[in-house]
Amino acid sequence: MLAPAAQKSIHDLLGARGYLDRPEDLRLYEYDGSVDKARPELVVFPKTAEDVAAIVRVSNQYNIPIVGRGAGTGLSGGAIPRAGGIVISFARMNRIVELDLANERAVLEPGVVNLEITQAVERQGYFYAPDPSSQRACTIGGNVAENAGGPHTLAYGVTTNHVMGIQAVLPDGSVIETGGVAPDQPGYDLTGLLTGSEGTMALTTRITVRLMRQPEVVKTILAIYDAPGDCADSVAEITARAITPAAIEMLDGVMLRMVEEATHAGYPMDAAAVLLIELEGLREAVEEQAAQIERSCIGCRAREVRIARSAAERELLWKGRKNAFGAVGRVSPSYYVQDGVVPRTKVAPTLRHIHQVSEKYGLTISNIFHAGDGNMHPIILFDHHKPGELERAKAAGDEILRFCIAEGGSITGEHGVGMEKMELVGEQFPDATLELIQRFKSLFDPACRLNPGKMLPTGKGCMEIRQPAGMVL
Repeated sequence: MLAPAAQKSIHDLLGARGYLDRPEDLRLYEYDGSVDKARPELVVFPKTAEDVAAIVRVSNQYNIPIVGRGAGTGLSGGAIPRAGGIVISFARMNRIVELDLANERAVLEPGVVNLEITQAVERQGYFYAPDPSSQRACTIGGNVAENAGGPHTLAYGVTTNHVMGIQAVLPDGSVIETGGVAPDQPGYDLTGLLTGSEGTMALTTRITVRLMRQPEVVKTILAIYDAPGDCADSVAEITARAITPAAIEMLDGVMLRMVEEATHAGYPMDAAAVLLIELEGLREAVEEQAAQIERSCIGCRAREVRIARSAAERELLWKGRKNAFGAVGRVSPSYYVQDGVVPRTKVAPTLRHIHQVSEKYGLTISNIFHAGDGNMHPIILFDHHKPGELERAKAAGDEILRFCIAEGGSITGEHGVGMEKMELVGEQFPDATLELIQRFKSLFDPACRLNPGKMLPTGKGCMEIRQPAGMVL
């Protein structure tokens, strides 16, 4: 239980409407988009960086763990309060502080929704490049914590490539500023260090991001296949032609049928797989690249290549891709999303391995992923009401990720480690690297109060501060 004196301090700081403590309210914050749960003891809603710093000082005084939370769309358990304590929700810190189009930047509070950044500047011809599938809901603070990606980061890069500066509260309550407007600040790259640190080193309270000019022309291509391996061959062939599309997404037959039934995006129900390819740039270059990509796909046994004829057709194709996870929810009571990465040349053997894992564990696995950079998203369907199915789904996911490591890849491309993959980190990195990561964590958070029980494997992390009854391990 939270000390009454600690809760009184929070009440005095934020007022009665600045926090939640009733069990029925706290249940809403015991999960994110992953499959694990743990309930906080208090959820607080700061409005300023000064509020956040004051809350952190209260946590220090009473030795309370803290977890930052954006929209709760994360897929690795990063926002789950594994050790109880206080969840800091940034929902009320949602202002676009400044739009500086002359310098192509925006200053944002962490609760700003990803898509709202582009909507604020698109009439002036700009956009914000990282576009996670949850961009209509996810927030920039969570994106920074997880170093989020998305379909269009093949050409533009992930969140860390677009964050210029950060204001953050450290675990001792002090406020720091990293980076800035200049593209290359002197000193250590603390902005890069904090981006992707999953809320284990600092709590981000303001972010400066880079904006980009909208391209002259956008062209979206749908290539349709009777064999998933032919899709993978097409990706390799496109790369061999020195073409880097803005996005190359692949959906297998299981996935595209669920998507089409839900969104009617125009995907063929009888296909074994499709590639969704988007080109951006100058008109002449895009036209030439589109012709080369069409030849590449046909040469790799695509049965049909369609080019969207209007913005409405293009938006409908992407609606299918962006709403894919919701489409799965119409078919399966539960699903488990994985996030392994393999070299592009290993996509086809990885798909074959995923099929073998599906048969081994008796679970349907659909695939939708960023084929251009080998970021695989196998979605494991299961029924959490059936005893043992969750455990089988987790075991299947671990087996897929171990294969990704063996093929020279990674256990995560954009979802983060969180509590889901922390034991596999020990298989990804040698002991010396793990020790270095632990030293960074200890440097920022020596008392281990900030998002404990995340990122590092058991024995390397910091779950020792306290473990309330009922927490999920």
